[in-house]
Amino acid sequence: VQLVESGGGLVQPGGPLRLSCAASGFTFSRYAMGWYRHAPGKERDLVASITSDGGSINYGDSVKGRFTISRDNAKNAVNLQMTSLKPEDTAVYYCSARFGYFRYWGQGTQVSVSS
Repeated sequence: VQLVESGGGLVQPGGPLRLSCAASGFTFSRYAMGWYRHAPGKERDLVASITSDGGSINYGDSVKGRFTISRDNAKNAVNLQMTSLKPEDTAVYYCSARFGYFRYWGQGTQVSVSS
């Protein structure tokens, strides 16, 4: 099982960034997918989640209206489009897959928002 995040980096406040997660080694279309983030000194928080068929999406309160999660079951990929980024969005972002008791995590990608 592999979840490989990409797209992180340094961005100025107010700017956009798009994260991608490439999945392999499991039946992607059966799994709910999510993005989480972990900032220094804080707990890991849910950023956004999407059900296996994409029919239901949930966002953390701090990113509602700014971030958009999407998935492509044909490409085994889930994306996170981030806009209007703020310094407090700085964190390591993790891709996660969940199906029943099974949960997998990627290695994370650093997102830094700073001028």
